[in-house]
Parts: sequence; C-alpha cells; structure tokens
Amino acid sequence: HVQLVESGGGSVQAGGSLRLVCAASGYTYNSNCLGWFRQAPGKEREGVAATLFADKDTRYSDSVKGRFTISQEGNTVYLEMNILKPEETAMYYCAAAFLLPSVVARLTASSWLYWGQGTQVTVS
Repeated sequence: HVQLVESGGGSVQAGGSLRLVCAASGYTYNSNCLGWFRQAPGKEREGVAATLFADKDTRYSDSVKGRFTISQEGNTVYLEMNILKPEETAMYYCAAAFLLPSVVARLTASSWLYWGQGTQVTVS
C-alpha cells in the first residue's frame, strides 16, 4: 500500500521560505507521479506542483511558478517554497497516482488517488 507522510510545515512571515517534505513508500507499480496540493478553509483544494518519477518532469501552478520548486531524491519529494504570501496559508498535502503526463499537468486534485495527512503552513 502507498503511504505518504508530509512534514516541514509551520509558521513563517510573509516573504519567508519553507521546505516541505513528503516521505513516500509502497508506491512502486502504483504510481508514476507525486504532487503537492493545498487547501485553505472554505476553498477548493488546488494543485501546486507535480513531478513524474521517471523523467523528473515538473509542473507548477501559475501562481507559484518561479517561487516554488518540486524535487525528488530517492523516496522523498520536496517542495521548496520561497517568497511566501499570506494568502498561501493552507494545509499542504502530497499525493500520488498513476496518471498520463497530460493529466498530471492539469494539477486537478480529483485525479489523484493516494494522499498524505497534510502539513499546515501559516504565512503572516
């Protein structure tokens, strides 16, 4: 079974940085990509970034492009977040699935099957 555990969240001042960590296990044969999503109270869950394991291809939402970086090393996927804004306060989740690259690029939460428990990010 797939297990995803996020960590690295916390409180940071606007303009600051955080690095989120997703420790993944059991995903072999069950997924080909890992994504980061966020959900603020009263809002829809939105895609932030995603990477395909095989070729390390990456996708970003327009709102974070140039400030966030997704990367992978072994069974760990990172999301480096820079110049954080208060409106980016949310619960951040990592997710895994087996998806076509064109679907990964959409960063649509409903397409993803396996989810972690989330880590809270608060920007003040």
